[in-house]
Amino acid sequence: MPQVTLTEECMRLISQFESLTGAGSRDCIVDNRNERIIFVINPGDMGLAIGKGGSSIKKASDVMGKRIEVVEYSADPSQFLRNCFLPAQVTGIDFDTDEEDQQVALIEVRDEDRGLAIGKAGKNIFKAKVLAQRQHDIADVQLMQNDSA
Repeated sequence: MPQVTLTEECMRLISQFESLTGAGSRDCIVDNRNERIIFVINPGDMGLAIGKGGSSIKKASDVMGKRIEVVEYSADPSQFLRNCFLPAQVTGIDFDTDEEDQQVALIEVRDEDRGLAIGKAGKNIFKAKVLAQRQHDIADVQLMQNDSA
């Protein structure tokens, strides 16, 4: 498992998020292009992170001035990737290696969830790629074409 080095900004944001929501976080990504902060939440803390009716995540978003997204951490790379793509439903995950012998995750989603998995301007697949690299040393994440069409 790769050791993620947190920037001072990220450590400050994690501390602020934890004090606002009570949810523990192990990593964050400041995605200025999409005006959002993505937090990797400790297992079991998603309820705290989101809050009743979304109250905690909304409060954190208001205070931090950016949209907040949360992904629940899992030590299992397959489960972590499934969490990255929620609410899109992942139907299959295969792991392969690329030309440089680096691990690549091949993701299958339901046809109706494909747009959701990619996200506007590719922001959801970007999130999955960055988090998979940082948390599980997966070099790339690719959506598979569904052959049943």
